[in-house]
Amino acid sequence: MSDAEFGRMSIKDGDSDHKPISRWSHWFEAYVQPCIAEVIGTTMFLFIGIMAVASNTDGTGRLQPALAHGLALGLSIAVLGGISGGHFNPAVSLGATIMGGLNIFMLIPYWISQLCGGLIAAGLAKAMTPEDQFNNVSGAAFTTIQFDEQIGPAIGAEIIMTFYLVLAVCMGAINEKTKTPLAPFAIGFTVTVGVLAGGDVSGACMNPARAFGPAVVADYWDYHWVYWVGPMVAGVLVGTIIRLLIGDRKTRLFLKGT
Repeated sequence: MSDAEFGRMSIKDGDSDHKPISRWSHWFEAYVQPCIAEVIGTTMFLFIGIMAVASNTDGTGRLQPALAHGLALGLSIAVLGGISGGHFNPAVSLGATIMGGLNIFMLIPYWISQLCGGLIAAGLAKAMTPEDQFNNVSGAAFTTIQFDEQIGPAIGAEIIMTFYLVLAVCMGAINEKTKTPLAPFAIGFTVTVGVLAGGDVSGACMNPARAFGPAVVADYWDYHWVYWVGPMVAGVLVGTIIRLLIGDRKTRLFLKGT
């Protein structure tokens, strides 16, 4: 993805065929547009996912939420990734920042945008779902962990599943040597298989914004911290491993060759 997609666009003088980019236009496209895209993309992706959980009353188990989350994420990345990189997840933004794919000064604005998107998505889902049905699923908040004994396996599952997701984003959409046009759908499918594999262990959140919005709207905070610690640890691990070991020459800090 280009520098513009990650808040690093530089102002270039126009050539004979193009008008120069104004300072305000550059500022808007480099800093404001990406945040707007993150709000919109996170809202749509999480709204679909939350609604799938709230309406999952016909015995399909994890399949309906898994497909809804994965397909919605892939589509959101496909249509908005060219503006912001299509993170829609604080853990992804953290991993991208560590590997050099996101300007560090954009990390906090991205996080704020994603959390706002999660809040909007949860609010819209609550407004459009019958109250009893919404309450029966605790507003699609994560309720899988009921006892302290489940915390260890849940954190482990969140780290592993989010690691896979952040790796798919960073290697499929950012790293020059491995990025592919199929990245949006590969990333979406990573979420799908994560939900199918880990739904019974931790709920398969993989995204603090996905946990935060429903927690606020439903006022359900039991073990909420797990869904921050696990994904954020995964983001740090992925960014570090790419920086040190598997990134391309532009990304790696060591053994770049001549």
